[in-house]
Amino acid sequence: MSYFVNSARETTITTGTGAITTSGSAPAGAQTLATAYGSVATANVPYRIETQTTKTEWEVGIGDYDGSTGLTRVFVSASSNANALVNFSAGTKDVFVTVPAEMMSAAGMGASLAAARGFNLQ
Repeated sequence: MSYFVNSARETTITTGTGAITTSGSAPAGAQTLATAYGSVATANVPYRIETQTTKTEWEVGIGDYDGSTGLTRVFVSASSNANALVNFSAGTKDVFVTVPAEMMSAAGMGASLAAARGFNLQ
């Protein structure tokens, strides 16, 4: 089961394809993962990671959050690396909770939201 929260955002300077260690602090108007999820480890956190300045390296997927500042990347649904794990280079990256399009589609959410707004997706 995935756990969705609003406005959870941090940064990381982690490089490579392994687990992400977040900064533990959030920008104004956002909350940390620890605040959003509590100190108990939560599986299946939907995330997006992207390079802060260029946005050329990015990844969307599902990860396991460790209840502190660690996010293990488990499943990649889309990325700038042909939808595989991105080998992040040096520099600051934004890490935030998002809802991958595949999850919305699988749950029929796209059509439900569109219908609620009066749009026809056919």
